[in-house]
Formats: sequence, C-alpha cells, structure tokens
Amino acid sequence: MTSPTPITLALPKGRIFEESVALLAQAGLPITLPEKSRALQWQMGHVTLLELRNQDVPVYVDLGIADAGIVGKDVLAESGRAIYEPLDLNFSHCRLSLIREVGATGPVQRVASKYPRLTAAYLLERGLSAEIVKLSGNIELACLTGLSDAVVDLVQTGSTLRANHLEELEVILRSSARLVVNRTSLKLKRQELRPLIERLRDLTAPAARTDARTGD
Repeated sequence: MTSPTPITLALPKGRIFEESVALLAQAGLPITLPEKSRALQWQMGHVTLLELRNQDVPVYVDLGIADAGIVGKDVLAESGRAIYEPLDLNFSHCRLSLIREVGATGPVQRVASKYPRLTAAYLLERGLSAEIVKLSGNIELACLTGLSDAVVDLVQTGSTLRANHLEELEVILRSSARLVVNRTSLKLKRQELRPLIERLRDLTAPAARTDARTGD
C-alpha cells in the first residue's frame, strides 16, 4: 500500500487555528489540536502543521514552503498574492468596513487601517484622496483621538464600535476563512490535495461558496 504524500499546511494563530485543525481532521487528515507549547510546527503522520501570523500564511503558500493553508479573505486580499483559492470554508465570518464617529460629517482627509492596500483601492474607487496611516492595533482609537477622520477595520458583532460611539458606514469586503493552495503543489501532490479539497467541499457545502480561480 502506497504511503500518503507528505504535505505541509500553514494555519494562522488563534481561534482560526483551532477551527482549522478541527475541520481538517474531520476531512480525514491525521491531526489533532497540539498541546499548548512554544513549538511553531508539528509533525503528525504525513502532515506538517505550521502555526503562523495571519499575514504570513499567503506568503508561505505562494512561495511553496507550505502546500496549502487556511487564511481569512481579508488577509488574502490585502496580501495581493494570486494564490489558488478553491474554497470558502464558511467560518470565521467578519467584514472590513469604513468606520467613523457617530454623526461625523466632516471631510475624510486621513484614514487609519491595518489594511492599507484595500483601503487605497476603496478610496480610489470612491474618488477620495485621503492620506492612509498604517497602524497595527486598536485601530478605532485613531478616530477617538483625532489621529484620523475614519478607520477601515474588521467588524464582527459591532459591540466594540457601539461601546466607543463609532458607527459602520460602508462594508468594503466580506471575509471568511478560505482554503488556499500552492499551484505547483497541486500538480505534484494532486493525489493528496485533490481529495482533500473535495472532502472539504463536501463538509462546507451547501453554505460555502466556491471561489475557485482557474489556471491550476
């Protein structure tokens, strides 16, 4: 009997890591949630798991260090990397939105965000020429302190906005966890990756939307 082809998977830290491991195990991979430790990679059968920062997952998959990964659509879009994206896995839902203080009516001259690429595209589409300030955390604080006239940030329940007298004005992008696959790996390890994609498709259908890009 032929041994399974070794594959390396890139998963983001945090809650999405736990949900990803559970889904991949349900799809038949011999993996379990690792015990808490300082380890950054784990070998489980023929699968190597890499635990990365969100923003690094597209890089590892695109450059072939990982054969596949799971990452939020917001992070994938911000990365600008044209990675094969066969599935919307239909969890970790959120939205990237334009946010201002409640009742703000002045011009938007400066926007703060963790997503400068997506923010720039949004402003261009709206014909706005605001300055973009890249921040790493507590983006809402930029509005509250006057650092910016608006922010572009992720929203899930909206409770943080309400608690800080902020409001969501426009949704720029709806995000959820996506499966991404290295194109070369898909060819060289098709016997392992193709069935995995199909099992995940079955597990996430019909709610999940297929968002495949041809050219694999």
